[in-house]
Parts: sequence; C-alpha cells; structure tokens
Amino acid sequence: MTLAEKTNITAGTGIFMGSRCNGNTGSAPRVGFPQLCLNDAANGVRQADNVTVFPDGITTGATFDKKLMYERAVAIGKEARGKGVNIWLGPTVGPIGRKPKGGRNWEGFGADPVLQAVGARETIKGIQEQGVIATIKHLVGNEQEMYRMYNPFQYAYSANIDDRTMHELYLWPFAEAVHAGVGAVMTAYNAVNGTACSQHPYLVNGLLKDELGFQGLVMTDWLAHMSGVGSALAGTDLDMPGDTQIPLFGNSYWMYELTRSALNGSVPMERLNDMATRIVATWYKMGQDSEDYPRPNFDTNTRNREGPLHPGAWPNSASGVVNEFVPVQADHDVVARQVAQDAITMLKNNDNLLPLSASRSIKVFGTAAQVNPDGPNACPDRNCNKGTLGQGWGSGTVDYEYLDDPIGALKSRASNVTFYNTDSYPSNAQVGADDVAIVFITSDAGENSYTVEGNHGDRDASRLSAWHNGDKLVKDVANKYSNVIVVAQTVGPLTFEQWHDMPSVKTILIAHLPGQEAGDSLANVVFGDASPCGHLPYSITFKEEDMPESVTKLIDYALFNQPQDTYSERLYIDYRWLNKEGIKARYAFGHGLSYTNFSYTDVAIEKVTQLDTLPPPRKPKGPVLDYSQAIPNYTEAVKPAGFSTVWRYIYPWLSESDAKKAAADAESKSYPYPAGYNDDQKPGPRAGGGQGGNPALWDVAYTLSVRVTNTGQTHSGKASVQAYLQFPDGIPYDTPVIQLRDFEKTAELAPGESETVELTLTRKDLSVWDVEIQDWVVPAVDGAYKVWIGAASDDLGTVCNVDALQCESGVSGTV
Repeated sequence: MTLAEKTNITAGTGIFMGSRCNGNTGSAPRVGFPQLCLNDAANGVRQADNVTVFPDGITTGATFDKKLMYERAVAIGKEARGKGVNIWLGPTVGPIGRKPKGGRNWEGFGADPVLQAVGARETIKGIQEQGVIATIKHLVGNEQEMYRMYNPFQYAYSANIDDRTMHELYLWPFAEAVHAGVGAVMTAYNAVNGTACSQHPYLVNGLLKDELGFQGLVMTDWLAHMSGVGSALAGTDLDMPGDTQIPLFGNSYWMYELTRSALNGSVPMERLNDMATRIVATWYKMGQDSEDYPRPNFDTNTRNREGPLHPGAWPNSASGVVNEFVPVQADHDVVARQVAQDAITMLKNNDNLLPLSASRSIKVFGTAAQVNPDGPNACPDRNCNKGTLGQGWGSGTVDYEYLDDPIGALKSRASNVTFYNTDSYPSNAQVGADDVAIVFITSDAGENSYTVEGNHGDRDASRLSAWHNGDKLVKDVANKYSNVIVVAQTVGPLTFEQWHDMPSVKTILIAHLPGQEAGDSLANVVFGDASPCGHLPYSITFKEEDMPESVTKLIDYALFNQPQDTYSERLYIDYRWLNKEGIKARYAFGHGLSYTNFSYTDVAIEKVTQLDTLPPPRKPKGPVLDYSQAIPNYTEAVKPAGFSTVWRYIYPWLSESDAKKAAADAESKSYPYPAGYNDDQKPGPRAGGGQGGNPALWDVAYTLSVRVTNTGQTHSGKASVQAYLQFPDGIPYDTPVIQLRDFEKTAELAPGESETVELTLTRKDLSVWDVEIQDWVVPAVDGAYKVWIGAASDDLGTVCNVDALQCESGVSGTV
C-alpha cells in the first residue's frame, strides 16, 4: 500500500459520509481492500430492514445459559453478514453495571465479571464463526452516561481505578474476550486515571496489547478521537467515524493529518504499518476477502430504495440505490423468543398463583402491555418509553419489523381478558372475586445523546422507581384485587418496597428487555407451557442506599473541571458489597424461582492441574514483524490528478505544498517519542504471553460435577447451577466473601429426570492480582478454598472443600 492508502484505511470517511453503515472506513481499491462497514447494535443490526430485534444483553445474561448466549450470537452474526456488515460493534461488557442507575448497563450481561466474560466469550464465538468481526467495548470505566464525553469546554469524567480492581473486575471480561480471539476493541469516551481512553498508552499499549496480547485492531468510540500523534503512539489503530469531536466541516486528527505526521516523521512508519496490518489481518482472518462476502445492502439513514450516497454532504450528495431490502431473519425469531422466555425471572409466587389457567378472568393494567400506538419504531433509537419496553434507547437498538406485545399474546391464549390501557387506575375497572390482575411497569435508560422524561441517559430522574407512576398503579390495583401479578420490563434493578409486601401482590416477574418476542415468551410462562428459569443478573436491594455512595451517586454536575469518579468501593460492587457489609438483599444476584424444585446430589470435585503460587513463566516473545520503512516520497501523499472530491468526505491526501513541507520537516526536525518511550523491544509483562494473558491462566485446576434432579411432581423445568468461590481465611489479600466463577444450565428436566452438570475452576479463578509482583497469585496452593454450589448467590446448599477434595450437600451457605 502507498502512504495514502494506509492512512485511508485507518480512519473513517466522516459521519454520515460513507456507504450506508453507522461507520465506514476508507478503502484501498488498487490492492483489493474495500471500505469496511461498521454497525451497531449489541442486540442485532441497527437501523436496518428485515432484521430481528433480539433480547438485549441484560436479558441474555439473565438466562445464565451459555448455549443460548452462543445461539443468539450465531443468529446475530448471520444477520450481520447477510446485511454486509464487516465489523459488528458488540458485545458490550463495559459498563459492567457498577452503578445501578447507569444508562447502558442493559447492553451488557450483568453486574459480575464472570457473567460478563462468559456472555462476551459465547457472543464473540458465535459472531466470528459467521465471518463477522466482533468488537468488545467499551475499554474501560464507562459506568455512567452523563459527562462521559470530552468537548471543547468540558473534560469527560475520569474513572479512577486501582490496579487490582482493574484486573479482577473491569479488565476480566476483556481478557476473556481477547482469549476468545475477538477481532476488535473499542475504547471508551471517558478518561481512566486522568487520561482519555483513546490516547491512553498504558491502557492500550500496556494492558491490552502487551499484557493481554491483543492481536486485532483498537478503534475509538464515535467522535472520541481527540489527538493525532498522541493517540497513534498510544496504540489506537482506527479513528471512527473519522471526524474531530465537532463534525462540521470534514476535519480529522488522522487521515490527511496522519499522512502529514508520517511524512514529517512525528508518527514513525513502523507504527502506521502496524495500524494498517492489524486492520487488514483481522479482515483476512475472518475470511472477508472471500468473493461471497456480501457488500452492505441497507442504509442506516433512510428506508427508501433510493437515497443520498453521502447524506452528510447534503444538499450536494449524489443519489442512488441504497436499500436492497435483503431479508436475513430466517427462523431467528425462535432463538430470540427462547432467550426472552428463559430470561423471565420469577422473584416471588405466593400461593402458587402462577401458572394461570387459560379460563381465568384476567384484568391487565399498564400501557407497557401493548405496543406503542404510534408504532414500535415511532421514536428514533427508541428514545421514548411508550408502550411495551423491549429495548433501552440509543445506539444499542434495532428497528422492529414487528413487536409481539404481551396483551396480544395474553388475549390469544385466554378466553376472558380485559385490558385497561392506562398507567393510572381506571374508575371503570370491574373487580371480580376470582380476577387475576396483571400490572405492567417499566424502567428505561440509554445513551446520554437523548434525554427521556428527564433522564439524561442514566436514570438520574427516575432513580430506581418504576416510570409513569408505576408503583402507584401497582398499589392502587393491589388495593382492589386479591391476586396481583407484577410484570416489570426494566433495564436494571428497581425498588419494590412501596408495594412488595401487600398481601394481594402474589407474584413478581422481571421480563428484563425482551426485544421483539415480548408476548409469547411471557404468555408461555404465565400459562405454564414453560417454567420460569431466569435468574437476576444483578441484586435488588430494599433501598438504593444499601449500596455504597460511590456507586449510587451519579456525577450530575461539572463546570470546566474534570469530574472525578473514584472507585473507592474497589472490588465490592453488587452482591460482593452486600455480603461484605452483611446487608440482606431483597433479591440477591442469581435469584430466580421455578414452578418446580431441584435437588443437587452426587457432588464431586477432582483436581486436574497441580498449581503453584505463580503461573509458569511466560514464553519469551517471538520474532517481531519488521515494520521498518523509510519515509515514502511526498508524491504518495498527493491527490491523484482529476480525482473529484465530495464536500465533508474525509480523504488522506495533502496538497502538494503541504506534502513537500512535511517531507522537508522530516529532514530538518526531530520528533522524539514522548518521555518513557523508545523503540527497544521489551521482554513483556510476566502476566502476559498469549491472547488474554499467560496461557496457563486458563489451565483447568479443578472440575466439579453435580447431579441435578427435578424433584417436583407436575412441571418440567431448567435449573441454573451456579458455583461461587470462597478464598481461604488467613491469606494476605482482602477478597470478597464469595465470587461467581462458573455456571451451567440444565436441559429441560421432566419430573423425576436428572442431568449431571460439570463446572470448572481455572488457575485464574483461584488467583488474585498481586500489585507488587504484577502477576496472578494463587494465595494458598491446595488450600482451604470452598466452592459453594446452588441456585443463587444466597441459595448455596452444597459446598466442596478444595483441600480435602470432598463435597457436602444440605449445608447452610456462607451468606
């Protein structure tokens, strides 16, 4: 490639300026490298036609089902490929859900690093097996939406994270993603410890590329690029969508400016060659050089067949066919419905009110039972909470082809259903002694790019209460009816204390964010075709203040200074904090009831690998690719004669005078690396050595097996077997009381049927990050670790002792 070809493929061509997608890179057609299509969302293909709206990440995490996580990803990957997407901008593991009111927690899988890591791993596997490049995001510390972005007048907040917390919580799912071979990583908008993520050399070069051995490309989030030379030297490889922070006139810190920097020597050719190689190599690795890989056949800007080719160049854009209306859904509604159904989490079911008979008299309250009367896509990026809440809002959304709403499904299954389409108790409601009232409530959140009903992305206005006076609606209904079911469509935890203990509130179901299959997935559970088998991917507390102020308080004000978000709770988020402080949750992480019961018997633990305190030394780094190259002739940077440009489109070429000046500067000036940099190859951190870190970290240390039996008499069901590790007493490290380390979901078991489930503990699972040694340490080899097994973080009736390799059932859990 020429110099201009390399700088063209390492950046986007400008916001709304490429061929159809949420972002588009430059191309190098002379050598057969195309413009790449980058597209959201984390639950499907954003702003496209003929696609499936899959349940969101938080819903998928609530299944606690690795197989379903993978099958969902396979379906998304097939749709992304079918629409011509090269790089899919998911999955999301940052935010991890540290702040319960965080705006984009719902895009990830839950408030635990292992749950996030497994969700990411299975998603990456399913997506990339279809030839689509997956993107793990956002690296790192993007735990709230307000004040996340830099602008010319205000710094983004700084997520201040200590080294051990970074490794054991926030970096953990990224390490798993790199180990799984993820092709791309997206940096976060915010700063970490004072430095913006997109130009953070320790975060990108040090942790991600050196320690974790990441081999793919690192991209910025959209408009998060804010430096030229600095971000290049820090390790960023792709600037998206190419513009500066205020994208008005087609200006860029890279493209032509990167061409200038390479010509004058301020960005070494070795770095530019590395950037270009990472992009091209990832494209090759996924097989996208194949002739049968589709080109984009949809347009994120219009639903018309014809439209502007470069909408951002309006009114001077050329027009053409932009939508080919290629259907890609196949039978993906089946897996979407299964995820939505298996995520439904039953918190309580007094008097076994559920399942219902289809002949029961049912009164339904709440506008969330029915699709938005203006249409499911009436609000751009779903930036309203009107009707059934199937997704949060923002760039993590997909356009509905249809929305199967709950009221339609309930009416199709039951003979006597009355719907009151209001969020206030209606004066004309008829109350019968045998009536069952189902009340739908919601809580929404999304990106800070929109403010919805006073919520600036995060739930800063609604907090952890139901929207639209939903708590009052539940109370009013519960004062009239004797049998009340509450169904919550929600982005995250709510507080229920206004009505939870009212005698008539018999049942609570959390539907999470079910996507397009909100109706039948719920009806199948309500009428007993399937037992609920979802589990909470976060804890629900009695009150917001049960969590530490560092996570309950949102940064809601900043003026010129950089806001500081200090992770003073360190390792203790969600159930880890509650256990440490001895605070009882209303419903703990992992909680979820079924219509049947399960026993856990024949539990066994076996040692697989003999561990030492430290993992074996990493292998020395292999040969480094020789990226050295003399600075090219300035003519490689000059626009070809006769080439016609488009206004606002970003190109890599310099004017001839600028190119000559840059080349002259290379002869007369010296551009040293920043302090601390040099071009000597380092041996590498001791914790590195492979994709994700030292390969030995994934050695299986112990396997556990447990026989799960459906002990009920009437209902089939699926059990979620969760394994939590307790570190030995007396070690020189402060550790959470218990930490999730593995989980497995059984198949559907009929009454009396059994299945043996296997769980694993790796070397890393048994380790802590030692900040002095800078490596993973097993603090008590063959020591008195305990592995607690059960159905929730506070329902652990089986324990295995690692030192004795013995297990015992029928015990009281440690929390």
